Amino acid sequence: MKTARSSWIARHRMKCLLGVMMALIIADGLVTEFLVSNRLGREGNPFLEPLVGQSTFLIIKAAGALLAAFILWDIHRRQPNLAFVASICFVVVYGGIVCWNLAVVFLAQSNL
Repeated sequence: MKTARSSWIARHRMKCLLGVMMALIIADGLVTEFLVSNRLGREGNPFLEPLVGQSTFLIIKAAGALLAAFILWDIHRRQPNLAFVASICFVVVYGGIVCWNLAVVFLAQSNL
């Protein structure tokens, strides 16, 4: 049986993880905007590709990040381990995407 302290720690850990996930999704949007506007890259999501460069692009990215966090938090209330593992997977994937995008930015800058 979980103690109140371990339950608090699990909730806090999940909130932090969801915050990192949201920050990475928004960072992906910002770096993608930069890459596309400077003709250094393109959006990989075919549904979002026509929106890059418009004001709605970052709003949709932020809303999607918030929606994903709410869904994962709801899952966490019923199945905390599943939500925690899924959140870690999203953080790893988006962390990789942001690192890749930043590598493209820095490599392009060094070639100028």
